[in-house]
Amino acid sequence: MDKVFRTDITRLVVDDPVKRVDNMTMAWGLEARVPFMDYRLVEHALSIPPSLKMSEEGKHPLKQISRGLLPDSVIDRKKGYFPMPALKYVRGEFLEFMADILTSSACVNRGVFDQNFVQKVINQPEKYMTALNGSRLWHLALLEYWLQINVDGKK
Repeated sequence: MDKVFRTDITRLVVDDPVKRVDNMTMAWGLEARVPFMDYRLVEHALSIPPSLKMSEEGKHPLKQISRGLLPDSVIDRKKGYFPMPALKYVRGEFLEFMADILTSSACVNRGVFDQNFVQKVINQPEKYMTALNGSRLWHLALLEYWLQINVDGKK
């Protein structure tokens, strides 16, 4: 386990993913959390036995440090999921944009999606949600849009 961590530190972090994550998320008005990067903290984390590092889904040391500083309800709560409302409740121009992508001749001719299902999802997007309560329409449209740009070469 320590070899994997050391490989991450010496190979992955060298390219400065923190800066890239920060630039990309700021460009789109998003908030993201990046790993703790203080070298003293990293050195201390490397000194912790792997069995402790990996307990509680790898969060044990951080949770133990936080006890007494944060309420237990914050430390022990489950991870949350919060889709963007525009993607969960698809309406207006955004709905038209996705409908245009999914009913385009490129999409129909590609034959990846069952067009009867696509029509149902376009007509009632809020009825067709993913397991995490996200928009199935968004997933379909995003995949097709990616195919049109990256496979078909659409600009």
